[in-house]
Amino acid sequence: MNYLYIIAGAAIISLVVVPLMMAYAERLGMMDNPGQRRVHSKPIPRVGGWGIVIGTLIPVFALAPMGELQGLFIFSGLVLLVFGALDDRFEMGPYAKFGGQFLAAIPIAVFGPLYFTHLPFADPSSLPLWLGTAIAVFCLVGMINATNQSDGLDGLAGGESLLSLCAFAMLSYMVGAYEPLMLCLAAIGGTLGFLRYNTHPARVFMGDSGAQFLGFTLAVLAIWLLQTSEPSLSPSLLLFLLGLPVFDFFLVLYVRLRAGQHIFKASKHHLHHRLLSLGFVHHESVVLIYAMHGVMVVMGLWLRNASDGVLILSYIAMISVFVFLLTRAEKTGWRAHRVGETEPHGLAKQIDSMLQHRLLVVWPRRALELLIPLYLVVVSAAISAVPRDFAWVSAILLIPLVLQFVMKSDWGSGARRIAIYTATVFVVYLCAWDRTGWARQWAVYAEMGYYALVALCAAIAIRFSPGRRKEEFVVTSLDYLLVFIVICSMLFSDYLPVGDFNIPIFIVALVVMLYAIELLIVERKTRTDWLGRASAISLLIIAWRGLEVVQLNINFFPWLDQLITG
Repeated sequence: MNYLYIIAGAAIISLVVVPLMMAYAERLGMMDNPGQRRVHSKPIPRVGGWGIVIGTLIPVFALAPMGELQGLFIFSGLVLLVFGALDDRFEMGPYAKFGGQFLAAIPIAVFGPLYFTHLPFADPSSLPLWLGTAIAVFCLVGMINATNQSDGLDGLAGGESLLSLCAFAMLSYMVGAYEPLMLCLAAIGGTLGFLRYNTHPARVFMGDSGAQFLGFTLAVLAIWLLQTSEPSLSPSLLLFLLGLPVFDFFLVLYVRLRAGQHIFKASKHHLHHRLLSLGFVHHESVVLIYAMHGVMVVMGLWLRNASDGVLILSYIAMISVFVFLLTRAEKTGWRAHRVGETEPHGLAKQIDSMLQHRLLVVWPRRALELLIPLYLVVVSAAISAVPRDFAWVSAILLIPLVLQFVMKSDWGSGARRIAIYTATVFVVYLCAWDRTGWARQWAVYAEMGYYALVALCAAIAIRFSPGRRKEEFVVTSLDYLLVFIVICSMLFSDYLPVGDFNIPIFIVALVVMLYAIELLIVERKTRTDWLGRASAISLLIIAWRGLEVVQLNINFFPWLDQLITG
């Protein structure tokens, strides 16, 4: 149960801290102004890293077992937050940055201890302690800078880091390394909360405080997992799990050295700059980099038990393909979009008009307005067991909803949204966790069919609703990122069961439901709030049952079994 609290708590804290810091960013002087290397045209707050760092560290401190390594990680994270914030405010030079980075890296490497025990093609524990520690410090500082330099487009560094964090979380669970897993989940939650505000067009940037912290976290996880928790895994695996930022960092370093430039001088040789120069628009460049980085981390998980030689050769082959396609496109003058593309006409225009039929525009949304409230109420009443901590949270969330109803005010709209999301997470989680009481073949098929129907209705509603959808519900690079994570979780579903609880099914169901709910929330307008009412009823049932106010055991499965089997 702590796992759910860690990721949810980190996301909520990040979601709260980021807008709070945005409100004070201009007063603090932490604004990113347009410039020659910038792709934005107006000042943007660069305080999003506060949400990532605080959202990650608080759950690690409060919920994870506190060992020496965790304590030093919190210390180093705060050091990076302070130095990053100072750089976001005063634009410190590279040497001052390095000072903060080494101040964060050296203690955790020396006293953690977090050091390399072996290198590729070498036996475990073949390195002397001083050399293993020095390599660890080098990798920590190097990954900090690699992530920081990849932070060039809205959602780019955060999305790449999220993919790597998910890969580390899956690998940690596969090998039974539960302490790194908790750190992964906290960082995932903190990053998700930040990406809510950073997806193009970004309302906030993570700044140096966030980019350095994410790079540091990824390096800590790589060394902790591959060198300490599971030394049987090849250290070459980090090439895949850290993926594209590392390649981009060394590629830009090579280009600068070859051109005789200072290695710390800013340039437009990064991968995202080169994709933009090929004509890809902002979100297309981000999604393309997500795809390349995602392929690399997935390959890393698949090849986790391979030898050093196989891993390094596979990595070189993948990178060679990326470089060949990129340089080929640049040399031939290939462009992502044709010049002078126009609106659809002729047959294409007629087809576009047909797609605005009421069957595609209205009814999918109407179906969601019925399917989701019904699901929340029926499943919350039908699940066989409700944990007491879920019940207390539900009871507390009911208070502002009741006050809002009694006072007939709108001040509780934020509480309404929180209640809806919390009820959904609780119901989907409990449905996926306690499957022994209801999991029959026909019931599982019905469950999968329901989620598929909700996903289909949501997809049609997003794609074919009226023009106002372009202003209210826009598909962003974050959406593609989450879809990719869902697909990857299904690919590795055989490795992720927890007893009768199947993590991929929970992830898929939760993402489908949350997307559909977000759609209903932004498009409710003046229609009856069935979703809000159903969420309140669901929370009431969960609180009532978990606190054992009344025995409510609705078991309709024997009757349905008899009806279906005849």
